[in-house]
Amino acid sequence: MGKIRHIAIRTNEQEKLRDFYMKTFDMHQVHKEGTGRAIYLSDGYLNLAILPGVPGKRDRIDHFGFAVDDMDDAGRKAAENGGSSKMAARPRDGRFAEYRIADPAGIGIDLSEGGWKV
Repeated sequence: MGKIRHIAIRTNEQEKLRDFYMKTFDMHQVHKEGTGRAIYLSDGYLNLAILPGVPGKRDRIDHFGFAVDDMDDAGRKAAENGGSSKMAARPRDGRFAEYRIADPAGIGIDLSEGGWKV
């Protein structure tokens, strides 16, 4: 069974959103890639990525991630149920997911057998 362990939010005010989640929900920062790059927070269970905003677009949830036991099985089931039929490899640059698929609405879903930093 897959378990949600990662959510990503796009915003033009990353530090403000980081501070909100840290002060309001006692989350802690587990990784930062540099100015204008992703900031990763955790509550010890779930990983929250705060990504830079996209000019002209509103702040929004960008994608979320499931920890899975079997990557191939998860990809097969996604395709059988109307999602993407291709698992796109993710860059190995600290994003902590191995592949991405999409649901029927086109929303990105990261898949990881290794999990996210919490």
